[in-house]
This record gives sequence, C-alpha cells and structure tokens, in this order.
Amino acid sequence: MPKYVPAIDMHAHLAVRAVDELIADEPGAVRQRALDSASLGGASVAYNMAHFGALAVPLTDVDCRIKAMDSAGVDIQAVSPMPLPHTWADRELAQRIVSITNAAVAAHCDQRPDRLVGIGTVALQYPDLAVRQLRTVMAQPRLRGVQISTAAAPGIELDDPSLEPFWCTAEETGAAVLIHPWGCSLGDRLNAYYLFNTVGNPAETALALSRIVFSGLLERYPRLKIWAAHGGGYLPTYLGRADHAWISRKDARTTSEPPSAQMRRIYVDSLVYSPTGLRHLVDNLGASQVTLGSDYPFDMGVTDPVDRLMAAGFDIPTVSAIRGENALRLLGS
Repeated sequence: MPKYVPAIDMHAHLAVRAVDELIADEPGAVRQRALDSASLGGASVAYNMAHFGALAVPLTDVDCRIKAMDSAGVDIQAVSPMPLPHTWADRELAQRIVSITNAAVAAHCDQRPDRLVGIGTVALQYPDLAVRQLRTVMAQPRLRGVQISTAAAPGIELDDPSLEPFWCTAEETGAAVLIHPWGCSLGDRLNAYYLFNTVGNPAETALALSRIVFSGLLERYPRLKIWAAHGGGYLPTYLGRADHAWISRKDARTTSEPPSAQMRRIYVDSLVYSPTGLRHLVDNLGASQVTLGSDYPFDMGVTDPVDRLMAAGFDIPTVSAIRGENALRLLGS
C-alpha cells in the first residue's frame, strides 16, 4: 500500500486584531487605506467591507479553521498573516507590528499543533532588522518561514542589493520565504471590477519573480526556498517570452541559466482554479514545485483544493508531490 501523504494547504491566512488596533490611527495606515481605496474603486471597497466583516470568525477562530480543513480534506495548514503592507511604519513601530504578528501566528497554531504550522513576517523595509527577525522566527518550533510582499517598500524591489543579507540568512536558516502580493503598483488604473486583485495580484507576483530570476538571486543562493502565491502570477504562463529576451538581448542575459530553468527552483501554489491551468503550471515548473493552496478563507480562494488537484488527472507520483510532499520539503519537515 502506498505511503499516506498528508494534504498540506500552504496558502491560508490569519487576522491579527492586536495589530489592527495598534495601527488604526497611525497616519501611515490612514494613507495606506486611502491608497487602497483609490485602487479598489468604490464598488469593491463597499463589497470588501461587508466581505471582510463576514470573515471575522474564519480569520481568527481555530475551531472554524479546523472544520473547514476537515471539509476540504486538508490535514495540515500553513497559516500566514493577512498580507497587508506596513512599509510606512517607522523602525520602532515596525518592530512592534512584527513581534505582535509573529506571536499571534504562533499562538494560533499552538492551539492545534497537530494540524497547523505558522508562517511569520519581517519588516523587510529595514533589512538589518529583517535579518534579526528572520532568525528569531526560525528559532521558534511553531514557525517555519516568513511571508513578504512583492517589494520591500516603494522603490525597493526584491532584487535590491540592500536585501542581500536577508536572502543570505534565508538560505542559511532554511526558511521558507512566501511572496504574497497586496494589490498592485498600477494604482487607480485597476479601480473597477476588482481588478485590484484579479489583475493586480498576479501582475505584482510576476514582476517580483521576474526581478528575482533575472537578478541571479537564485544562482547566488541555490538552496533558497522561495514560494509564490496564486500559481506564481502570470510569469509561469508566459515564460517563453522571458526566455526569448534572455536569448536575444544582452541586457537580459544576466544569468547562466534561462528564466524557465530558474523558475523550476521556485515553489508556487495550485490556486489557478481550473484543471487545465494546473496541468499547464506543472508542465512549465515541474511537479516538484507546486503545492496545494486554498487562500482560506477569502472569496478569491477555493474550498476544495484537494478535489481540484484530483480533477487535473495527474499520475500518482504527481498527486503525491502536490498533495503534500513538496510542502514538507518546503517547510523543512
């Protein structure tokens, strides 16, 4: 009989109310909410207010989370904080936000250590601080990595030289680094139809991964474990164009291997909705790089990631890899 492989959902979120209360009246938070509102547009702002209100319990209650996991056939879930940006925070406040967040994630997972593992966060806008925070995270048994955004801060991309110590430490500690976007730098061009999310999130992820790939980051740190939400955004779908630039242009030939080869060292989740999309993702990145992902409990997520995996018609080794083996390797379990 084949060995049982636990179903591991690598993409699920936790709301940290203590942080919401801490920053509620901070000028930077007020400005961030105004920027988000302009990018979302009035209709989506109104919808989100009602939607997020209805998610108060699923985003915080362990019993509700476990019930949803059981219904989905998920054995283990990696819980990360909501990916709200706090890059506006000064150094002292950033320290408090990260400390409170990581403690909340660990405490949440401690309630069901048999079913939950935690993903913390760092203040990447302060690289030296982020290095110390990453080491603190990786010293905690309940936390297995950190979630970052698609840029360290406005004007500081993930390939910025100032972040080299962070990436070096991530490789050294074996941390899983989850890249999760929040909207898009295209701003109010996305202010209708929820394009803030449906176009913005995958566009931001594609840009972040492209900068990582073309910068040679993965060649400098070959043991680095990077994971990207939403199937890696648009990049896996259009890797041929990235490869063509690498082949045809000297300014894009910045690495020894083409982008498509490097992308086969990045993990992504299965949240691409259709069997055809999932098969395409596996064709482009390899079965070893895809994990389950539900985006629990948001409406842009799915409640049946295991069923969707099975619907793609993969062979048993591929199913086992995506179901849980890849996640175990990513989490260092």
